[in-house]
Amino acid sequence: MTAEDLPLDLVLAIGGGVLVVVVGVLGLWALRRHRTRRALLDRIEAVAAEHLQDVVLDDGAGGWIHVDFLLLTGRGIVVMDLRDLPGLIFGSEQMTEWTVMHKSRRYTFPNPLGPLYDRIAAVRALVGEAVPVEGLVVFTDRGSFPKGHPRAVTRLASLSAEIPPLGVAGRDEHLARWRPSWDAVRAAATPSPLKRH
Repeated sequence: MTAEDLPLDLVLAIGGGVLVVVVGVLGLWALRRHRTRRALLDRIEAVAAEHLQDVVLDDGAGGWIHVDFLLLTGRGIVVMDLRDLPGLIFGSEQMTEWTVMHKSRRYTFPNPLGPLYDRIAAVRALVGEAVPVEGLVVFTDRGSFPKGHPRAVTRLASLSAEIPPLGVAGRDEHLARWRPSWDAVRAAATPSPLKRH
């Protein structure tokens, strides 16, 4: 018996069954991805009174610069780059390239601190001295730094220690004082074409 000998009803039933299984698997994958992303965003949002995600700012030199996150926190505005690299990460402030070792693979990527400093400068150009501006490169918990990491680098697991969540009493005071600067940043930010999905 060949496929051509099968009754049409049976072929349609098999095809429909395969389609249901494929759609189900894709749906579960999308749901899992969404939940993982939402949990990550919840951890980031927990340290900020307000935030902007995936925006573009004028770089002050006639161009534009992408920013993963801008956070209004109890310490001022934090410019945050988010990196999701699994494995052991080795890098320092002075190194041009950092190394990742994952399973049997080894690869390098450019030091993320230089671009972070450019992003910090772009935000400082908008707000001047009215509000402190800091920066952090935050790696997800899939990566670790066995030999330590520079001061402006942390892991998502340590984010709430780096930027303690605002208490109710301090939140209103900081928001009122830094609101004009934050509003200036919000007005200057536009959605980035590099938005993560």
